[in-house]
Amino acid sequence: MITRLVVQITAWLAFMAVLLFGAAGTLHWAGGWWFLLELGVLGLWVGLWLARTDPALLAERLKPIVQRQQSRWDRRFMAYTGVVWVSWMVLMGIDAGRFHWSTVPVWLSVTGALGIFLCHYGCLHVFRANSFAAPVVKIQSERGHTVSDAGPYAYVRHPMYAAAILFLAGTPLLLGSWWGLVCVPLLIAGLGYRAVREERVLAEQLEGYAGYAARVRYRFVPYIW
Repeated sequence: MITRLVVQITAWLAFMAVLLFGAAGTLHWAGGWWFLLELGVLGLWVGLWLARTDPALLAERLKPIVQRQQSRWDRRFMAYTGVVWVSWMVLMGIDAGRFHWSTVPVWLSVTGALGIFLCHYGCLHVFRANSFAAPVVKIQSERGHTVSDAGPYAYVRHPMYAAAILFLAGTPLLLGSWWGLVCVPLLIAGLGYRAVREERVLAEQLEGYAGYAARVRYRFVPYIW
Protein backbone atom coordinates (compact mmCIF):
# COMPACT_ATOMS: atom_id res chain seq x y z
CA MET A 1 0.00 0.00 0.00
CA ILE A 2 2.89 2.36 0.72
CA THR A 3 4.17 1.78 -2.81
CA ARG A 4 0.77 2.75 -4.17
CA LEU A 5 0.78 5.85 -1.96
CA VAL A 6 4.18 6.96 -3.25
CA VAL A 7 3.19 6.29 -6.87
CA GLN A 8 -0.03 8.29 -6.53
CA ILE A 9 1.71 11.21 -4.83
CA THR A 10 4.43 11.22 -7.49
CA ALA A 11 1.90 11.09 -10.32
CA TRP A 12 -0.16 13.88 -8.75
CA LEU A 13 2.89 16.10 -8.29
CA ALA A 14 3.98 15.46 -11.88
CA PHE A 15 0.51 16.40 -13.14
CA MET A 16 0.52 19.56 -11.03
CA ALA A 17 3.99 20.46 -12.28
CA VAL A 18 2.86 20.16 -15.89
CA LEU A 19 -0.13 22.43 -15.21
CA LEU A 20 1.75 25.06 -13.25
CA PHE A 21 5.03 25.27 -15.15
CA GLY A 22 3.35 24.70 -18.50
CA ALA A 23 1.14 27.71 -17.85
CA ALA A 24 4.09 29.68 -16.46
CA GLY A 25 6.20 28.95 -19.53
CA THR A 26 9.31 28.66 -17.37
CA LEU A 27 10.88 26.51 -14.68
CA HIS A 28 12.28 29.58 -12.92
CA TRP A 29 9.39 30.04 -10.54
CA ALA A 30 10.31 29.62 -6.89
CA GLY A 31 6.72 29.70 -5.65
CA GLY A 32 5.78 26.79 -7.88
CA TRP A 33 8.67 24.65 -6.64
CA TRP A 34 8.00 25.44 -2.98
CA PHE A 35 4.33 24.57 -3.47
CA LEU A 36 5.09 21.18 -5.01
CA LEU A 37 7.73 20.41 -2.39
CA GLU A 38 5.36 21.20 0.47
CA LEU A 39 2.56 19.15 -1.07
CA GLY A 40 4.88 16.18 -1.55
CA VAL A 41 6.31 16.24 1.97
CA LEU A 42 2.97 16.79 3.70
CA GLY A 43 1.14 14.25 1.54
CA LEU A 44 3.77 11.63 2.34
CA TRP A 45 3.69 12.52 6.03
CA VAL A 46 -0.08 12.13 6.34
CA GLY A 47 -0.12 9.05 4.12
CA LEU A 48 2.55 7.23 6.11
CA TRP A 49 0.78 8.15 9.34
CA LEU A 50 -2.42 6.61 7.97
CA ALA A 51 -0.56 3.51 6.82
CA ARG A 52 0.57 2.99 10.41
CA THR A 53 -2.59 3.97 12.29
CA ASP A 54 -5.53 3.33 9.93
CA PRO A 55 -4.60 1.38 6.78
CA ALA A 56 -8.27 0.78 5.94
CA LEU A 57 -8.87 4.52 5.68
CA LEU A 58 -5.71 4.97 3.63
CA ALA A 59 -6.94 2.29 1.23
CA GLU A 60 -10.25 4.12 0.97
CA ARG A 61 -8.58 7.45 0.25
CA LEU A 62 -6.35 5.94 -2.42
CA LYS A 63 -9.40 4.87 -4.44
CA PRO A 64 -10.47 6.90 -7.54
CA ILE A 65 -12.47 10.09 -6.99
CA VAL A 66 -15.27 8.62 -9.13
CA GLN A 67 -16.65 5.30 -7.83
CA ARG A 68 -19.60 3.03 -8.54
CA GLN A 69 -21.07 3.28 -5.01
CA GLN A 70 -20.76 7.06 -5.03
CA SER A 71 -23.83 9.29 -5.16
CA ARG A 72 -24.60 10.24 -8.76
CA TRP A 73 -24.62 13.97 -8.08
CA ASP A 74 -21.22 13.67 -6.40
CA ARG A 75 -19.75 12.03 -9.49
CA ARG A 76 -20.82 15.05 -11.52
CA PHE A 77 -19.55 17.38 -8.82
CA MET A 78 -16.11 15.75 -8.79
CA ALA A 79 -15.92 15.95 -12.59
CA TYR A 80 -16.75 19.67 -12.52
CA THR A 81 -14.29 20.13 -9.66
CA GLY A 82 -11.53 18.62 -11.77
CA VAL A 83 -12.18 21.14 -14.54
CA VAL A 84 -12.26 24.03 -12.07
CA TRP A 85 -9.07 22.84 -10.36
CA VAL A 86 -7.13 22.61 -13.63
CA SER A 87 -8.37 26.06 -14.67
CA TRP A 88 -7.37 27.51 -11.30
CA MET A 89 -3.85 26.08 -11.49
CA VAL A 90 -3.40 27.32 -15.06
CA LEU A 91 -4.65 30.80 -14.11
CA MET A 92 -2.13 31.06 -11.27
CA GLY A 93 0.68 29.80 -13.50
CA ILE A 94 -0.13 32.42 -16.12
CA ASP A 95 -0.48 35.15 -13.50
CA ALA A 96 2.47 34.53 -11.20
CA GLY A 97 4.82 32.59 -13.47
CA ARG A 98 4.36 33.93 -16.99
CA PHE A 99 3.14 37.54 -16.91
CA HIS A 100 3.84 38.46 -13.26
CA TRP A 101 0.62 40.41 -12.91
CA SER A 102 0.68 39.90 -9.14
CA THR A 103 3.24 40.89 -6.56
CA VAL A 104 2.72 39.07 -3.27
CA PRO A 105 4.97 40.00 -0.32
CA VAL A 106 7.25 37.26 0.97
CA TRP A 107 5.59 37.27 4.38
CA LEU A 108 2.23 36.53 2.78
CA SER A 109 3.75 33.69 0.76
CA VAL A 110 5.07 32.25 4.03
CA THR A 111 1.60 32.69 5.53
CA GLY A 112 0.20 30.74 2.58
CA ALA A 113 2.66 27.91 3.21
CA LEU A 114 1.59 27.90 6.85
CA GLY A 115 -2.06 27.67 5.80
CA ILE A 116 -1.30 24.62 3.64
CA PHE A 117 0.52 22.99 6.55
CA LEU A 118 -2.34 23.70 8.96
CA CYS A 119 -4.78 22.18 6.46
CA HIS A 120 -2.85 18.90 6.43
CA TYR A 121 -2.41 18.99 10.20
CA GLY A 122 -6.14 19.54 10.61
CA CYS A 123 -6.90 16.67 8.24
CA LEU A 124 -4.69 14.41 10.34
CA HIS A 125 -6.93 15.13 13.33
CA VAL A 126 -10.00 14.52 11.17
CA PHE A 127 -8.66 11.11 10.14
CA ARG A 128 -7.91 10.26 13.76
CA ALA A 129 -11.52 11.01 14.69
CA ASN A 130 -13.24 9.58 11.61
CA SER A 131 -12.11 6.34 9.99
CA PHE A 132 -14.80 6.81 7.31
CA ALA A 133 -13.49 10.11 5.88
CA ALA A 134 -13.58 8.96 2.26
CA PRO A 135 -12.90 11.39 -0.59
CA VAL A 136 -16.32 10.65 -2.13
CA VAL A 137 -19.86 10.80 -0.79
CA LYS A 138 -21.05 7.27 -0.07
CA ILE A 139 -22.12 5.06 2.82
CA GLN A 140 -19.40 2.53 3.63
CA SER A 141 -21.70 -0.26 4.80
CA GLU A 142 -19.04 -2.91 4.24
CA ARG A 143 -16.84 -1.18 6.82
CA GLY A 144 -19.58 -0.67 9.41
CA HIS A 145 -20.00 3.05 8.74
CA THR A 146 -21.05 4.98 11.86
CA VAL A 147 -21.41 8.64 12.80
CA SER A 148 -18.23 10.36 14.03
CA ASP A 149 -18.82 12.98 16.71
CA ALA A 150 -15.47 13.15 18.54
CA GLY A 151 -12.48 15.43 18.09
CA PRO A 152 -13.11 18.24 15.59
CA TYR A 153 -16.52 16.73 14.76
CA ALA A 154 -17.70 17.86 18.19
CA TYR A 155 -17.45 21.47 16.98
CA VAL A 156 -18.30 21.44 13.26
CA ARG A 157 -19.93 18.85 11.02
CA HIS A 158 -17.36 19.15 8.21
CA PRO A 159 -13.95 19.81 9.78
CA MET A 160 -12.05 18.56 6.71
CA TYR A 161 -13.81 21.11 4.52
CA ALA A 162 -13.00 23.75 7.12
CA ALA A 163 -9.33 22.73 6.90
CA ALA A 164 -9.54 22.83 3.11
CA ILE A 165 -10.36 26.54 3.29
CA LEU A 166 -6.86 27.11 4.68
CA PHE A 167 -5.43 25.21 1.73
CA LEU A 168 -7.51 27.13 -0.80
CA ALA A 169 -6.45 30.48 0.65
CA GLY A 170 -2.84 29.44 1.21
CA THR A 171 -2.19 28.07 -2.27
CA PRO A 172 -2.47 31.34 -4.26
CA LEU A 173 -0.53 33.19 -1.56
CA LEU A 174 2.36 30.72 -1.73
CA LEU A 175 2.27 30.74 -5.53
CA GLY A 176 2.10 34.53 -5.55
CA SER A 177 -1.18 35.03 -7.42
CA TRP A 178 -3.78 37.61 -6.43
CA TRP A 179 -5.97 36.39 -9.29
CA GLY A 180 -5.89 32.92 -7.79
CA LEU A 181 -6.96 34.37 -4.44
CA VAL A 182 -9.91 36.14 -6.08
CA CYS A 183 -11.25 32.71 -7.09
CA VAL A 184 -11.17 31.33 -3.55
CA PRO A 185 -14.69 32.48 -2.48
CA LEU A 186 -16.13 30.60 -5.47
CA LEU A 187 -14.20 27.48 -4.49
CA ILE A 188 -15.42 27.75 -0.90
CA ALA A 189 -18.98 28.12 -2.19
CA GLY A 190 -18.46 24.83 -4.03
CA LEU A 191 -17.42 23.18 -0.77
CA GLY A 192 -20.54 24.57 0.87
CA TYR A 193 -22.74 23.15 -1.87
CA ARG A 194 -21.17 19.72 -1.50
CA ALA A 195 -21.49 19.82 2.28
CA VAL A 196 -25.24 20.51 2.07
CA ARG A 197 -25.82 17.74 -0.48
CA GLU A 198 -23.64 15.34 1.47
CA GLU A 199 -25.64 15.95 4.63
CA ARG A 200 -28.85 15.01 2.84
CA VAL A 201 -27.34 11.65 1.90
CA LEU A 202 -26.03 11.05 5.42
CA ALA A 203 -29.29 12.05 7.10
CA GLU A 204 -31.24 9.67 4.85
CA GLN A 205 -28.88 6.70 4.85
CA LEU A 206 -26.64 6.84 7.95
CA GLU A 207 -28.27 5.97 11.25
CA GLY A 208 -27.82 8.66 13.89
CA TYR A 209 -26.63 11.43 11.57
CA ALA A 210 -29.81 13.51 11.80
CA GLY A 211 -29.47 13.58 15.59
CA TYR A 212 -25.80 14.48 15.31
CA ALA A 213 -26.61 17.37 12.95
CA ALA A 214 -29.16 18.63 15.45
CA ARG A 215 -26.56 18.61 18.23
CA VAL A 216 -23.68 20.18 16.25
CA ARG A 217 -25.20 23.24 14.62
CA TYR A 218 -22.34 24.53 12.46
CA ARG A 219 -20.89 23.08 9.27
CA PHE A 220 -17.54 24.84 8.78
CA VAL A 221 -16.92 27.56 11.36
CA PRO A 222 -18.51 27.76 14.84
CA TYR A 223 -20.98 30.64 15.25
CA ILE A 224 -20.73 31.53 11.55
CA TRP A 225 -21.98 28.63 9.36
